[in-house]
Amino acid sequence: MDNRASIARVETPYYVFSYKEKWLVVVMIGVAGLFSGLSSNIYFPALDTVAKVSPLFWGSLSDTIGRRQIYIYSFLVYIIANIGLSFSPSFIVLFIFRGLQAAGSASTVSIGNGVIQDIIPPAEKGGFISFYQAIRNFSIAIGPVLGGLIANFLGFRPIFIFFLALSTFTFIVIVIFLPETLRSIADRDELYSSPQITAKIFVEPILLLKEKDILLSLIFGGTVYAIWSMVTFSTTGLFKGSFHLNELLLGLAFIPNGLGTIVGSTIIGNLMNRSYLETEKAYKQRNSLPSTYTLPKKSLPADFPIEHARLRHIKWIVPLFILSTALYGFFLAFSAFTSMPGWIAIPFMLQFLIAATSNAVFAINQTMVSDLCPGRGALSTAINNLVRCSIGAVGVSLIEQMITQMGPGGAFLGLAFITLAVTPMVVVQWYWGGKWRMERMERMEEKNVAQKGVGL
Repeated sequence: MDNRASIARVETPYYVFSYKEKWLVVVMIGVAGLFSGLSSNIYFPALDTVAKVSPLFWGSLSDTIGRRQIYIYSFLVYIIANIGLSFSPSFIVLFIFRGLQAAGSASTVSIGNGVIQDIIPPAEKGGFISFYQAIRNFSIAIGPVLGGLIANFLGFRPIFIFFLALSTFTFIVIVIFLPETLRSIADRDELYSSPQITAKIFVEPILLLKEKDILLSLIFGGTVYAIWSMVTFSTTGLFKGSFHLNELLLGLAFIPNGLGTIVGSTIIGNLMNRSYLETEKAYKQRNSLPSTYTLPKKSLPADFPIEHARLRHIKWIVPLFILSTALYGFFLAFSAFTSMPGWIAIPFMLQFLIAATSNAVFAINQTMVSDLCPGRGALSTAINNLVRCSIGAVGVSLIEQMITQMGPGGAFLGLAFITLAVTPMVVVQWYWGGKWRMERMERMEEKNVAQKGVGL
């Protein structure tokens, strides 16, 4: 591939949002993304198998027929499900509509990342994805708290009435204000034709697992996500047993975790943007490009070291995550310490650090996967969610047994060593990821040329 030719290609902008307008769109889709995290943790967690698979369907469609349409369709499914849940006469009906609710809400995360890839240039992508990720993961952390409070004072049905009211309001906002951002539709310089929906578009997410650099990113990010989920899931049992907290205080015990998701995502977003600009500056100097030149937004040049731009800060984030996880269980393991006044502040602090560093990893991971799949933002997020939620489900199913057999100290020390064991995947991607990405881009370009030749 001629990298100079790739650099020389200048994109025609199809949507020119101001910085304020970008934030308004991201806040809008961020609120929409809340429903995935809240719905998956506030009630009936066992039904989230549906939530893992449905983004592959919705995400693939949104990369084909448009973001706005799929937002509207998925929210309609979600609203109908909440109506059914609010008035369900039996457990079987409740079970069915809960599955339908999961199918409607789970898509919002993957579609939202697709919107970000549509409108945000690479230089700003880290910050926006980090903010968007923070909203979603904060909802995961506070979901059990909110569900417990509503169920405790009002019963379980008002949970669904609350979702119905909030989702209906969000649906109206999306219908009125959210623009279509998918390039094939929004591009003002190209004639849009209705795309064909074939079985191939639903298989494409799975095919991404064949790519070595993408697979490494997914496994590493999924492992960190699983450990954070295990910390979150075990909070109630550990803090109730160690500190004898009542139901209200147990709800408040999730606050450090929630705050950590916001702080970690915010910090790494700014750092990723800065790292990208530094990498871009060095790249322009190396290729004798003027400082005013803007790299293509849709697809970066093959020789641009995006892996180094995104992974630069992983070298201190992962050690801090491993250390915090290793220490966390020991500060909950001994009653002689947990009975001391104020001791609870130490595991709270470590939980904050675990949430902050893990969510920083999530933001890096999602931004990296998005960069590796240009033009397929929703699809890449869907497969990312499938992999990490699958690993997370296995972890959550095992954590209580691990704590029972090994104690909190041994269990979380073991999880720290698991993170250490998968960390070389990041090192491999740092050194060889760029080579694999260039080979993939060359294959895709050869395939496109061959398809054009057949069409002549």
